[in-house]
Amino acid sequence: MSQVRTTNQIFIAATSFTVLFSIVGLALYGLPFYYDYMVSDFGWSRMQVTSGNALSKLVVGPFFGFFAGWIVDRFGPRRLMFAGILMAGLALIGLGSMSTLWMFYCFYLINALGYVCGGPLPNQILLSQWFDRSRGKAMGFAYLGIGVGGAAVPLISYRLTQAFGWRTALEALGVLIIVLSLPMVLLIKEKSTPRLRESESRALESAGDVFRNPAFYLLALGSMCSIGAVGGANQHLKLFLSLDQHYAADEAARIISLVLAFSIFGRLLMGWLADRLPRKHVMLLIYVLVGSSIPLLFFASRHETMLLFAAVFGIGLGGEYLIIPLIAAELFGLRVLGRVMGVILTADGVAEAVFPMLIGYLRDQSGAYRTGFFLLIVLALAGALAIAFLPRKEPTLIKEPAAV
Repeated sequence: MSQVRTTNQIFIAATSFTVLFSIVGLALYGLPFYYDYMVSDFGWSRMQVTSGNALSKLVVGPFFGFFAGWIVDRFGPRRLMFAGILMAGLALIGLGSMSTLWMFYCFYLINALGYVCGGPLPNQILLSQWFDRSRGKAMGFAYLGIGVGGAAVPLISYRLTQAFGWRTALEALGVLIIVLSLPMVLLIKEKSTPRLRESESRALESAGDVFRNPAFYLLALGSMCSIGAVGGANQHLKLFLSLDQHYAADEAARIISLVLAFSIFGRLLMGWLADRLPRKHVMLLIYVLVGSSIPLLFFASRHETMLLFAAVFGIGLGGEYLIIPLIAAELFGLRVLGRVMGVILTADGVAEAVFPMLIGYLRDQSGAYRTGFFLLIVLALAGALAIAFLPRKEPTLIKEPAAV
């Protein structure tokens, strides 16, 4: 039984790695690489090219985020992941063939649906179902997919665009997402959430108990602020380097790839730390890294500074999404984790949508990124302050049931 369970756990972790590699690494982190091509070819502003991400998440998040969490809690993550993979792949294929702004918004909307249905939310629940004592390491390994995909996609995209143009490059990424991820999701096995201890079951009988807990709002506020800062910096990095700092396309691609390469180390490190230290302290470390990296962008003309930025920001980025479900599961348990993460990821999606668009607006109005970067620094530090007020709680060990 133990060997069967271990084999299933390995396959579950590998599946989450592949899905996150595709939907988040290739699709989410890959699209900003193409923004400057859209600005040049269509004459769109920076605010317009970042508003696709913003408007799609503002529409999708509030309407589908909690609903997706409810579906996962009730029916399991497999069906949701299947739909999400198809939508994410088809969205990139569509973006490669679009010619007008309304088509850009339409396919970005489908991409956002794919992210909600197939991205972090169902994978977090799937991993939480199958792992307990080693949950931090399992999350860290699965989230390596984001780092590997994000590190690879600028280099893949650069070579594809040089050979075939940016449109065909986007279409190829969409096909790759479906081919890599869909077969593995079709083969995964689901099982019920591990039985909670009686005291935890009484304490968190319904999601309403969580939403009356002040810790939930501190976690939501802290994650919103930090995700907003990460999204604002990441969405504009290629635009900033290529159009403002006049980096060559291959140089910009290497720096962006380096950020995601360091995020791989960050995911492993933060997952390892989360199994050994209070997770609140690990979360604070991540948020401080994000906040301290953004001032380095003021000195982006020096290539050495950008290498330092890639290291610090990348390590923080690596732990960013990883730590949130670990904290949520620790504070609120597994019974309502889908609904809790549905709400938190919805709030995070709003922040990740609004702040890149706001940074783009400030850049368009002032002609420089200085004001926007100051805003991102304040935002990251505000997130760290909110997390500092979270209650400290040692990880709860729950006995894993035998595999079925």
